[in-house]
Amino acid sequence: MIQRFLSLFLITLLVGCGAAKKKTTSREERKITVEASERPTEIKGETPLGGESINKPTNKISEQIINTALTFSGTRYKFGGTTNKGMDCSGLLYVAFGEHDIQLPRASYQMAEEGQKINLKEVSKGDLLFFGTSRRKNNINHVGLVVQVDGDDIKFIHSTSSRGVIVSSLQEGYWNYAFIKAARIL
Repeated sequence: MIQRFLSLFLITLLVGCGAAKKKTTSREERKITVEASERPTEIKGETPLGGESINKPTNKISEQIINTALTFSGTRYKFGGTTNKGMDCSGLLYVAFGEHDIQLPRASYQMAEEGQKINLKEVSKGDLLFFGTSRRKNNINHVGLVVQVDGDDIKFIHSTSSRGVIVSSLQEGYWNYAFIKAARIL
């Protein structure tokens, strides 16, 4: 129990959006390819997340915002950053949405107050996922943009202090544990 607590605490320090940057001497490269189409797509059928049918088209602006965010893949983490020289999690989404004339607040906890809260089983491409990565798990301090939904595997792009802008899966234990809520902006 204590070992698990210490492990989660250490991960929280390394991964959180606002955590101090950790210097590393080696960098593992991880590539995930996510393609976005220009045509709206529909998600239909029974989902393992909730067992309900979903019939929600992914709109073109969501695809464009996702494509913009994906252009920053590999960008290093920089607290308060909003450029390809460095950015934090909310900076990534602030820029991706802003380039398509959709203004979001600058901080993740402020973004969490925007849009409509949705159930995880209703999440689709373009939705936002909010996390608590500090000791106070219920305080939102991290955000990601859903780039792919494949059954119960939800992939999202975000910026972490240890690895910069990457695509992760909500199925990963840490992110699943830190998840607080999902919201639809578009």
